[in-house]
Amino acid sequence: MEPDRDVKSPLAKDITPDSMVEGHGRRRPQLLRNPWACSWITVLTTLASFALLGLMVQSFLGRQLDVKGCEMSYMRPAFAKFSDFDTEHTRFASKYSLYLYREGGIDEDIRVKGVPVLFIPGNAGSYKQVRPLAAEAAYHYHNVLRHDMGASRAGKRPLDFFSVDFNEDITAFHGQTLLDQAEYLNDAISFILSLYHTPSRSMRDANLPDPTSVMIVGHSMGGIVARTMLTRSNYQANTINTIITLSAPHARPPVSFDGDMVRTYQSINEYWRHAYSQRWAIDNPLWHVTLISIAGGGLDTVVPSDYASLASLVPETHGFTVFTSSIPNVWTGMDHLAITWCDQLRKSVVRALYDVIDVSRPSQTVPRAERMRGFKKQFLTGLEDVAERTLPHKEAKTLLTLEDESNAIISPGEKLVLRSLGQAQRKPKSYLLPVPPQGAQESTKFALLTNEKLDALEESGRLEVLFCSVFPPQAGHSAALLSMNMDLSGDGSGSTRLACKNAASDAISLPASTRHSSQPFKMDQQPFSYLQYDLEDLAEFQFVAVVDKAGEHSSGWVVAEFTPASESTMHVNMGIQRFLTTGLNVHLPTRRPLVTDIKIPALYSSLLAYKLHIGKHNCDMGELFAPLVRQYITDVYESKFFVNVKDANINLHGIAPYMPAPVLGRQGDKGLSLQLWADPTCDSSIDVSLKIDILGSMGKLWMRYRIVFAAFPLLVVALVLRQQFRMYDETGVFMSFAEGLNECLRSSLPFAFAALTFLSVSLSSPRQETSQSTQSWLHHTTIGNATGMFDYTDNELLLGLNDNFFWFLVPIFGLMCIGICVAVNYAVLAITYILTILYALVRSSPLRSEDGRRTPTAFAVTSTRQRVITTIILLTLVSTVIPYHFAYIVLCIVQIATCVRGSKLARESHLDTNYNFYNYAHSILILMIWILPINLPVLVVWVQNLAVHWLTPFSSHHNVLSITPFILLVETLSTGRMVPRVHSRFRLFTSVFLFSIAAYAAVYGVSYAYVLHHLANILCAWLVALHFKASSFSVKRISHVLETIDPDSNTKKHP
Repeated sequence: MEPDRDVKSPLAKDITPDSMVEGHGRRRPQLLRNPWACSWITVLTTLASFALLGLMVQSFLGRQLDVKGCEMSYMRPAFAKFSDFDTEHTRFASKYSLYLYREGGIDEDIRVKGVPVLFIPGNAGSYKQVRPLAAEAAYHYHNVLRHDMGASRAGKRPLDFFSVDFNEDITAFHGQTLLDQAEYLNDAISFILSLYHTPSRSMRDANLPDPTSVMIVGHSMGGIVARTMLTRSNYQANTINTIITLSAPHARPPVSFDGDMVRTYQSINEYWRHAYSQRWAIDNPLWHVTLISIAGGGLDTVVPSDYASLASLVPETHGFTVFTSSIPNVWTGMDHLAITWCDQLRKSVVRALYDVIDVSRPSQTVPRAERMRGFKKQFLTGLEDVAERTLPHKEAKTLLTLEDESNAIISPGEKLVLRSLGQAQRKPKSYLLPVPPQGAQESTKFALLTNEKLDALEESGRLEVLFCSVFPPQAGHSAALLSMNMDLSGDGSGSTRLACKNAASDAISLPASTRHSSQPFKMDQQPFSYLQYDLEDLAEFQFVAVVDKAGEHSSGWVVAEFTPASESTMHVNMGIQRFLTTGLNVHLPTRRPLVTDIKIPALYSSLLAYKLHIGKHNCDMGELFAPLVRQYITDVYESKFFVNVKDANINLHGIAPYMPAPVLGRQGDKGLSLQLWADPTCDSSIDVSLKIDILGSMGKLWMRYRIVFAAFPLLVVALVLRQQFRMYDETGVFMSFAEGLNECLRSSLPFAFAALTFLSVSLSSPRQETSQSTQSWLHHTTIGNATGMFDYTDNELLLGLNDNFFWFLVPIFGLMCIGICVAVNYAVLAITYILTILYALVRSSPLRSEDGRRTPTAFAVTSTRQRVITTIILLTLVSTVIPYHFAYIVLCIVQIATCVRGSKLARESHLDTNYNFYNYAHSILILMIWILPINLPVLVVWVQNLAVHWLTPFSSHHNVLSITPFILLVETLSTGRMVPRVHSRFRLFTSVFLFSIAAYAAVYGVSYAYVLHHLANILCAWLVALHFKASSFSVKRISHVLETIDPDSNTKKHP
């Protein structure tokens, strides 16, 4: 029976006649009348879901946590605002401000005088976050460099730190704000550089060239803004050549709720990749730029430190990623905010900046290659393969004279062990370790470890290490060319002279590890000094001379040796499946090298955590030092040190979900490595045990998969809606959301997650085979790609992994999201129930006609004319002033009110048609609630702009087509109209489209979450079309309604 035939006025009819569903309602009343329906399978699924969620949360909050080791920094800040940087210079002058930092008591003159450095705060950051860095820079120059004539001749001058007040802009959620900040900062750089050639505002030496570039330090999203600056049209070439970022998500946006942000990221990263893919430097606009990304590690719970990786953007010649736990004398992770004020880190960053400046050059910095050497020296451990050794490039400066009959020459193949220094007590004593001959079949390494600081040339400490060759190395070489003469021959008649190079500049600092040590970052003990060379680096030398210069007996010790690589390096060829069941157990014998490197290529995922145990017996002679372990990976420079180690938590930032492939030339060794320093004089074997920590690994899922919990629930909601519409079209019964979920748990949801699991395995297998065949992380080549050979979007699908080992994550996340959907549904039902009770107390008039039917006249809050006018006004505001995200919030509130009235009507009338309508309205509300998080961030940005009186609209926010279907559907539901049943083949469209939404939410929802709003918007447009088709509304009929409706009719505004 057609709904229009028995009624003549479209405003007096109920959209779905009672007779259409009464029979079905009597047979299955639970489908209609029990929105709280819950089957045993739903209960078990929800319990399992919350058990998994509880384990993940508990693991995230309490397991595999790094220890916080930052020390507080102190300063006396003073800021000078540049009020003359106004609208003549930038169109954002009324929104943003530029400041110059000065340290009170040291440097209070607001004239510029050194090298400009611009600090860029991050998401909701403050310009005052520059204080720790700027204060340290002022103190370091004032206390150290100012008195160093060598530093002055090398072009070292104070650093002028500038900072920008962005009024705590929310840049992480809004691409246009990011672009606006980049445009403003380019204008700010032009203004900053103009200060240095304005005599009244500069104190620089007139003989020095005016600066032409500014160094950048960016925190969080400030680092992304810094990279964006170089892509904007108002960027002046070569005005930026050095960028240091702190906890900046370079590889991908932190959230994908804003389409502008996703597209901006793609544009920026494509620009940088394209620039570095050029064959010739002249074609690369970024050839002079160095980019250093510093990440905080596991303590950063705001931005996953995996995203700080530059591996997909910048070649090793121009930048790298390093973790704070790797940086010498820092050796600790830090959270997202601590990275701006941590005392140990700010010292390292400031020293790195001073290392690379040179005011004698217009660029204010040394050339790019020298900058990279300086940054590697300051930020890397020195143990990496890319770490450069200075010894081969030095000239011999020391003439070492020894007695011919000295018995301090160590036999070839033996270790040099000094258990204490100062044994001679009267004069320095030299110990010679012969360098093995070149050309051996296997590679050999030299290693030296001591708890003393190594003396540089002409220093008078306790220990000096020299690499020597017999003097004269060639005829005509005069001893006068050697600036340092160390004569240890005494009164002997014969002597041997050696020409030597000092190795102190290559010394690597390691955290002290004794039986009293607790954490690597604690500085209550002097760090160890470590030297490491390949035999090829020592080709010109015959001896290593360890000179004990201690005048009295001391507790200093030295261990040095040459070791074949086969003895010091162990490659563990074990698959992850086997490792999961048996773990790794390594036995190190009593006679072992000083350092052992255990490489485990299978352990490369950032989703897994491990437990390390070091077992050993006590030493009879007393140990020189306690075991020291370094865990490291080489794709990004992440090292963690464990001192006096017995048990340790191992977690890493290796291959992570959704991360793009590395650029050519950045194929680091795949997998986790453990470097173990153990006392070789200790007559005890060592057992190393490494096992997977399953519970600890669960906490690693949260940081990498947070957006999954916004995308996967929409898969569940879409499939439930599909089930509801199918049942409704077939039987006239629109089941409750809870019952629809019960039905889906028995049918579509298990099949959907099984199919997605199979898809996950299928997506990972081809890429994994390619990776194994090339022994790298490089993905498929793409013929004809102008920007490079690699597809950087391979890891955007589903769970973003190319490892089929993690196939089980799809059903796990599916189970979690089902439980979340159940909880949200019942939470909304509870809120609706409470509001219904309150509404019933306030509103006593019925919401139906005398026969119990729902009619627009009785159900609607306002008249049709008022609703049309309100809709027109709302669309006008969206197109001009307010973002459509604000309108969406309003629509959610209106839909809640509709559900409350629908619930009251259904409870009062007990009619199946009214239960149909309530279930329909409630399901649309559930869908809107899951879309709500996608719209909230942009709304927060808009409110923030209002707070600072910035009213310039963003064009992407005012697309009325992005909200009109939602408005029409919500307005239609507010009149009590039920969507008609579809008997034709068009009902398949509803089913297919909802299935498509579910599939997109699962496959692309994490990487492109903003699209889910638009898909839901299209669904609303289809439902509105069904409503209008059933009503046979035409322009003529709408006009007739507007003319005939009395604005003073009985329809009133309800509370």
